[in-house]
Amino acid sequence: MGILKKDQIHAFLKHYNVKEAKDIENGLRDMFKEVIEEALQAELTEELGYSKHDYRNKSTGNSRNGSSKKRVNSSFGELELEVPRDRQSEFEPVLVKKRQSDVSSIEDKILSLYGRGMTTRDINQAMNDLYGVDLSAATISKITDKIIPVVKEWQNRPLQDLYTAVYLDGFNANVKTDGSYAQKCAHIVMGIGVDGKKDILGIWLSENESAKFWLSVLNDLKTRGVKDILIACIDGLTGFESAIKTAFPLAKVQRCIVHHVRNCCRFVSYKDLKEFCLDMKTIYRAVNEEEGLTALDDFAKKWNGKYSYAVKSWYDNWDSLSTFYSYSNEIRKLIYTTNPIEGFNRMLRKHTKTRSNFPTDDALLKVLYLATVNCMEKWQLRCRDWNQIINELIIHFEERIAKYV
Repeated sequence: MGILKKDQIHAFLKHYNVKEAKDIENGLRDMFKEVIEEALQAELTEELGYSKHDYRNKSTGNSRNGSSKKRVNSSFGELELEVPRDRQSEFEPVLVKKRQSDVSSIEDKILSLYGRGMTTRDINQAMNDLYGVDLSAATISKITDKIIPVVKEWQNRPLQDLYTAVYLDGFNANVKTDGSYAQKCAHIVMGIGVDGKKDILGIWLSENESAKFWLSVLNDLKTRGVKDILIACIDGLTGFESAIKTAFPLAKVQRCIVHHVRNCCRFVSYKDLKEFCLDMKTIYRAVNEEEGLTALDDFAKKWNGKYSYAVKSWYDNWDSLSTFYSYSNEIRKLIYTTNPIEGFNRMLRKHTKTRSNFPTDDALLKVLYLATVNCMEKWQLRCRDWNQIINELIIHFEERIAKYV
């Protein structure tokens, strides 16, 4: 997935003097040990109510009392953990209980539940039911906070030089800001590389979905290594197309036909709706642009008197609505709508709908990232008919794509 940057991987290989695969496993084993020990320290901090050395906020007679060694089995083999102790021997570790000798996959349990959109209360109930473990909201939050650096690394990871198609879309969620909850937009970019596989290039939060913010997103993609985009698939946001042309001047822009049809139908009388939609279908189902324009002219003659705004919208946006006519049906299916990313967004909404509000931006990003990872694990196959698609793209964009294939 490319969570680590190349220089971090090189530092890892150098630090652990990697000569064979076993050395990598040993390094990951050490990292897992550190995560478990940090989580145990977070539990003790929650138990005592104050951070280490923060004596001004100490309100208990109890205190830290070093640590003890504990050997446990894990998915990385046997580990020797440093388990923190308290002076009054009241601390009962939850993540690794006192008589627990096996922690295999324990690092996934809480994150998996959190990534499925479960609230801290739901996670506590599930852990209690399954394992007899009682976790406070603060403890769960501190454990899940361990992935925030991972999220930031993923968000800033290097990207491919070229993407054959990108889809840009967003959806809203309620996030607490300045003491009150307000909607924030999660801007999401999905890309299809020259290998035909989908990838989520990043998730960005802002107060609204604007062309100005999308330009900053596109510039971020450039900073992370994207040199070229062949086709950008967008909805009808005003200024969206100019933002893409500013960041990637050579990119072809395809406005989502489905979005456009819906917008045209917003104020159509119910008694006209079926006939109106059938007439629009003759436009975007045309075999080529010339036939599509002829169908649009016929559509205009019939409906301009009654629904002139819809007719004008087709003509005003024809350049970005007609891009798909240049390609075969296989590519048309890929680009004429933003359905691929909307399907992904629906999956994200399933993971966020159980939580109507999020206390911070990081809380929302943690859920979105974990849900994204779960989804991307299933994206192992190339897009359908990819061999035919890539060969056609090479013909259309020969100079731009040849060196990457």
